[in-house]
Amino acid sequence: MTAEAPLKAVGLGKSFTTGRSELVIFRGLDLEVRRGEKLALVGESGAGKSTLLYLLGGLDRPTSGKILYEGDDITRLNEQRLADFRNRTLGFVWQTHYLLPEFTALENVAMPLRIRGVSAEEAEERAMERLREVGLEARSHHLSGELSGGEQQRVVLARALVGNPKVLLADEPTGNLDTQTGERIIGLLAEMHQHHALTSIYVTHNPAFARRCDRVLELIGGELAIREIA
Repeated sequence: MTAEAPLKAVGLGKSFTTGRSELVIFRGLDLEVRRGEKLALVGESGAGKSTLLYLLGGLDRPTSGKILYEGDDITRLNEQRLADFRNRTLGFVWQTHYLLPEFTALENVAMPLRIRGVSAEEAEERAMERLREVGLEARSHHLSGELSGGEQQRVVLARALVGNPKVLLADEPTGNLDTQTGERIIGLLAEMHQHHALTSIYVTHNPAFARRCDRVLELIGGELAIREIA
């Protein structure tokens, strides 16, 4: 692995057993993600894009192959070390926000730091900094149900960044938003990518979003191919 490719999948395979048959999502897949790049993963529904993102994020384990981060195979980590890796190294943005409804925006953003063992005072201070970045300081004490869809997604972005991750993984981050709100989220993702020196991987069906990335790969028949977006 070179210093320019901190995240790498080697011979990656994922399959599921259904009854007597085996459903193969992909097998022998190789991928290098360059440091600092914005990579878009595209493809038809069911092609395995989200599955690949889950594997790269250590949220699922491959059937075969390995995933290397800075040369270390994260597929060999036990559950506790893998959870710690996710908490300290990765940020996640999903199509569904998964905010805890009983907590405020500030408390939701602070949650990854509290899990890490950071004091409540420091966690909330850092959480407020991230909410300020995404323009939601004034809404920090509102419950998630009191926020619009776009505001909720900005809270998710703030939560993803509060732990100062190196890699941001986003699965259809604009999928549930209207066009105008989606454009604002795309702009924020680009700003945060640059400001926080991230390596970002986005799963998207949005061609306008994909066009703003440094590289676009399409998952077809279990293989990745370079895709030009018109």
